[in-house]
Amino acid sequence: MKSDAEKLLKKNEQLNQLDLVKVVSHVQREVDGGVWISNSLMLEAYDVPFKYRRKKRYRSLQGARVNLTYYPQIEKVAGMDIEVMKVVRIRQS
Repeated sequence: MKSDAEKLLKKNEQLNQLDLVKVVSHVQREVDGGVWISNSLMLEAYDVPFKYRRKKRYRSLQGARVNLTYYPQIEKVAGMDIEVMKVVRIRQS
């Protein structure tokens, strides 16, 4: 039987999977007038932020090992293009 991550990866070729990566930094901030909580993760050995949104605050993942399913995305900040990773699925290992 295939896992949920394997099904997602097979359905969309742009998705990537990381397993057992350590979270170095986890920041949560309110966006859209407090309706959404934007989460940003920095992972060990990666120089790019991994971002996702939730309706509620989540416990801090700093120092934890996680499994991520994500795809690359370009975000425009101050007129510059910055590469970020948009997280589709996150699970604590």
